[in-house]
Amino acid sequence: MTVGAPGSEVLLETSRLLLRPWRVDEAVVQRELWTERDPRVPPHRRIDADGHPTVAELKDSIRTNKVWSTGLLAVERKAPRDVIGYCGLVDSGRGSVGEPELAFELLRRIWRQGYATEASLAVLEWARSSGYERLWATVWDWNTASRRVLAKVGFTETDRKEVDAVHGTTLFTTRRL
Repeated sequence: MTVGAPGSEVLLETSRLLLRPWRVDEAVVQRELWTERDPRVPPHRRIDADGHPTVAELKDSIRTNKVWSTGLLAVERKAPRDVIGYCGLVDSGRGSVGEPELAFELLRRIWRQGYATEASLAVLEWARSSGYERLWATVWDWNTASRRVLAKVGFTETDRKEVDAVHGTTLFTTRRL
């Protein structure tokens, strides 16, 4: 895996993937991710009845929200040169200070090919080289695929949970680097 120099634009590379800042024209991929989300995902994370967020709104978010350039990186397959989702680190405010959350989401059509694990391992190495000592991740109890990815890359479930009778239980996981 190759990692960009500290302070430079983030670029992570694995044998099959590039993880890099989002480009505005890739908002269509973000919109596709929103449309594919499981109905158990809370409404504020799904397309609403009025069709929001739109591609235009997502383009604006890519332009103005730093998370799309420094945190949640576009996952691009090298061979077909297509963006298939995101993976990265975010400070969602739910974890301890100085311990970002690993987050990933990939298009359904490429599931079960090891890309989420590969991208997550690249982000873990990036986090380690950036000086982080521990990361955490949240996952819905019903999301068995993401739970498997987190286990493969060394996260363990904690006793912390957030129960939601409608959407399911959010599990908290951690990993030392």
